[in-house]
Amino acid sequence: MRIEDTDPARHAGIEYPMEVGAPVFAPIKVTEEKDKAVNVARQNAKLEYDRIMEQAEVLMKQANALQARLDTTEMVHSAKFSFNPIHGKIYHLYYDARNSTNVLIQNGPKEWSCGIPDGWTYSMAVKKLGDSTWAVIEEDSLDALTV
Repeated sequence: MRIEDTDPARHAGIEYPMEVGAPVFAPIKVTEEKDKAVNVARQNAKLEYDRIMEQAEVLMKQANALQARLDTTEMVHSAKFSFNPIHGKIYHLYYDARNSTNVLIQNGPKEWSCGIPDGWTYSMAVKKLGDSTWAVIEEDSLDALTV
């Protein structure tokens, strides 16, 4: 016996075959398929989000390093020095308590024959970079350069 239907578009939405010779199929559980699709979308979005956050972290590190260089540059340019600093050379910043100023000189804390002058406190080693900013040189790097 054949089931008569006047609307052929209805065949796609019915959960059972409409004719005797029609292939057997199981109905798709739409809610399960939607859940799977949402889970796949969430996984892909999380991977993309994590990748973007890694890039943002790198950019934040670069921005912080640049800000540190600018702060160091301002500190060096506010210091007293009477020479023309050369790009790529390491200099040393001291605080002169008597005059309440920073002083930029070429001698490091271990390079004084008679010791650091009275009232001076060693602050940091700095290096003038090619873009005319100044970067702080870590003490570990400084020790490795002198050995």
